[in-house]
Amino acid sequence: MEGRRSNLPPESLAWLVWGLGACLYLIAFYQRVAPAVMTRELSSDFGLSAASLGNLSAFYFYGYVLIQIPTGLLADRWGPRRVLTLGAAVTAAGTLLFALAPNVAWASAGRLLIGTASGMAFVSMLKLASHWMPARRFALVSGIALTTGVVGATLAGVPLRAAVDAFGWRGVMVASSIVTAVVAIAVWMVARDDPAERGYASHYPASAHAPEERSVLDYLREAFRYRNTWMLLVIPGGYSAIALTFAGLWGVPWLVTTRGFSPAQAAATASMMLIAWSLSSIVYAQWSERMGRRKPLLAAGLAATIATWSLLVFLPDVSGPVTVALIAGVGVASGAVMLTFPFAKESVPLALGGTVSGVNNMAMMLGTMVMQPLVGLVLDRHWDGKLVEGARVYAAEAYRAGFATLLVWAVAALVALAFMKETYCRAQR
Repeated sequence: MEGRRSNLPPESLAWLVWGLGACLYLIAFYQRVAPAVMTRELSSDFGLSAASLGNLSAFYFYGYVLIQIPTGLLADRWGPRRVLTLGAAVTAAGTLLFALAPNVAWASAGRLLIGTASGMAFVSMLKLASHWMPARRFALVSGIALTTGVVGATLAGVPLRAAVDAFGWRGVMVASSIVTAVVAIAVWMVARDDPAERGYASHYPASAHAPEERSVLDYLREAFRYRNTWMLLVIPGGYSAIALTFAGLWGVPWLVTTRGFSPAQAAATASMMLIAWSLSSIVYAQWSERMGRRKPLLAAGLAATIATWSLLVFLPDVSGPVTVALIAGVGVASGAVMLTFPFAKESVPLALGGTVSGVNNMAMMLGTMVMQPLVGLVLDRHWDGKLVEGARVYAAEAYRAGFATLLVWAVAALVALAFMKETYCRAQR
């Protein structure tokens, strides 16, 4: 055992391999929220209503959600290196298609490709972590993963807005495609599925490797034999639907229209929400490990998310600083969502880790996929006919009605959480 420990991969190499996978997740988050600072340009170029804009943005999530379970299965069967390389290459192609799209149909196809391909990142990144890093770090790595993604979201805030102003949204997306293609090459050249391929011992238990004769459908059937897997179809979306619908699309125009923020201030505030989300997730991970429990912190975070979001939506005429404080509060509270990933992994045998992580990540995006266009539909129903530079502008009452719908999913998630079986931070055997 001592010899095996001494032959474990150096931490610098482990973090490099994991970090290359994290680069695609950074790009995925960047692409996820990029439309929030380009609403005016996209609406004007393609003649979009709020519902149409919400649907264009949501095409990313349609692809992302659909690929999650296949990604978990593929990561378990093919290995994360191949999956990440393919994901980065197709993301680059989808970004180029979006940049050159002559109409909304082609733009939607580009967003669909981007979401489908970049959706391979998170589960594959967690799969790499399970091989290259000790199990005790999994919750921490999940939190750091979200922080990495939020770096991408921050780049899609004020920096992206400035780049769009300088070069146009299409030029920026072409450059984004080139960067993503470079990431695909780097992953293929450097990353490996397991330290054994570099001559080191693996952190992944030999007993957890699935037998080769099992089909991919066997993994899925086995994962859904566990009650927690079913509950995880509902719970993550209760947090993410609020955070990503706001920061990923509707928060910037809401802040500009109803709170008097400049576009740059609004983009910075939306990014701040995601930064608070990611940093708090690391704290939740460490706190949970010390407690030896997952459910209490998940419940507290979800209840606080519901409370702070309700105040943000229903308190009338609050000042700018109070608005910023409430938005930060939603970000901090909803960071608890990242505990669902170690919770999911601990709820099933290790051989099903990639599969159940895919289910969990699918559920996390499912809330946003449904709610972004639904909020747009509600906005259109309450539109008073006002236009600015060819784009629709919505009143505070319209946003209030749209944002209130997000509470439904959050409350349903809180109910589902009551039926989850606590894992006490220990993996199934």
